[in-house]
Amino acid sequence: MAGRKRKPTHIHLVQGTARKCRINAAEPRPAGEPPRAAVELEPRAAFWYGVIVGRLQGMGVGSSSDSENVMLLAMRLAEVEDRTADIQTQGATYVKVELIEVPGEDGKPIVKAQKTIKANPAVAQRSEAMRHAQSLLAEFGLSAASRPKISAPGKNEPEGRWNSLVNG
Repeated sequence: MAGRKRKPTHIHLVQGTARKCRINAAEPRPAGEPPRAAVELEPRAAFWYGVIVGRLQGMGVGSSSDSENVMLLAMRLAEVEDRTADIQTQGATYVKVELIEVPGEDGKPIVKAQKTIKANPAVAQRSEAMRHAQSLLAEFGLSAASRPKISAPGKNEPEGRWNSLVNG
């Protein structure tokens, strides 16, 4: 399908841009409960999962149908942390030493060491994880550029069960 991805009707309502032509009457309605992790996450990813769900609920978006994408985002953010720790301990580059043969003056080959500076693979892995995480953050309106597109619930609105747990 060419063009932009369609926004869910709920996003149009939150943004205040709902028009009759933009509303899909047959659109499935997600349950109002917060996202829940379908599998057990490693500790750092579980931490990020809780942070993301809290922020989504504070903005009045996110439901149980977003669980898988929130899990992906949490795992990617944990991966960024892991790769950053690898880079801090091992460095962004490493030296690879290869033995090469070069012809000598008398025609006999001479073995010399050749040093090559290579990028740590963790740098590329972190870059890919950051790119994917940034994309997922934008999907949920959690990036600086996508934040103005979402309106946070007003202070006069009653807090839901989940908001009272997250925000105290």
